[in-house]
Amino acid sequence: MATPKIEPALAHSARNSMPPRRPLPGAELSIVVPLHNEAGALASLHAKLVEVAGNLRAARSLACEVVYVDDGSRDGTLAIAQGLPASALDVQVVALSRNFGKEAALLAGLDHARLDAVLFMDGDGQHPPTLIETLVGHWLDGGHDVVFTAKAHRANESLARRAAVKAFYALVNLGTRTKIPEDAGDFRLLSPRAANALRQLPERNRFFKGLSTWIGFRQLRVDYEPDQRMDGRTTFNVKSLVGLSIDGLTAFSVAPLRVATLLGLVLAVIAFIYGGQIVYETMVYGQRVPGYPSLFVGMMVLGGVQLIMLGVVGEYIAKILAEIKARPVYFVAEHDVRLREEAAQPDDDATRAAAE
Repeated sequence: MATPKIEPALAHSARNSMPPRRPLPGAELSIVVPLHNEAGALASLHAKLVEVAGNLRAARSLACEVVYVDDGSRDGTLAIAQGLPASALDVQVVALSRNFGKEAALLAGLDHARLDAVLFMDGDGQHPPTLIETLVGHWLDGGHDVVFTAKAHRANESLARRAAVKAFYALVNLGTRTKIPEDAGDFRLLSPRAANALRQLPERNRFFKGLSTWIGFRQLRVDYEPDQRMDGRTTFNVKSLVGLSIDGLTAFSVAPLRVATLLGLVLAVIAFIYGGQIVYETMVYGQRVPGYPSLFVGMMVLGGVQLIMLGVVGEYIAKILAEIKARPVYFVAEHDVRLREEAAQPDDDATRAAAE
């Protein structure tokens, strides 16, 4: 194993310190796998990726590497990743200095990918490695630049969760020119020009699904059935999903602000109509205007709506503040690179010694 290289100041803005992308004949593919407490499943996943890489090299002369990004795991994920063999593909292990979140881990993998095309997949085993060959086929044979996967159905999810997903996509796509495909996931392949386009986007508050759709080029959807997790349980709870949804909305869409404007307009129209009704009843029928109950309800409704809208505006101001601060998206604590040729070298030496 190569000695880990400490990079305490490596970040998104430090482009010159990224590992050089080495030219290889033929097609090239970097597989980026963000990891967070995936020690139990990592060895099994790597074995499947080694098999897929061998098939791609044999069938398509496709050079492959895998970039494992450890996003501040608290179990033995990093140690296991650093011990994985580079038998059929190059192996990079990028250890972030702490848990920065999945979007930062995806960006770290994109920055460190040395080969031309980039494929992203989760490290929990739910993204089937056997599908990689299909995605590569759509890229090489079909000429598609972005081949993304989406769940074929959500029959195994609760009605509330399905309704929440529908509402999220309806809101994030409200009034936008570029629509994010519903049920699309992070499991996707980017051609060299699509990967380079994604690298040029400078924002720090990133929403990977939205950005990879926004860049355009030829895109293709592939439906699939997610596999079961190889080990453990998901760390995404309701709170995490709500937070991720809010980050995605405010990072990629201005729909919440438009909803706030429309809601204010609707309330203003209702108030105008109600005020006209009160004036009409008072002047024509001489009826007295109800006092405390109507005033109390009106104040509560308006006060609640105003607080909600202030919260929405506050989310966007927080995003603006983060962009102005221009802090790096992540820092790297360790970076380990093992090349396939190096892994094969001891066997070559042994063969040479036996021949002598």
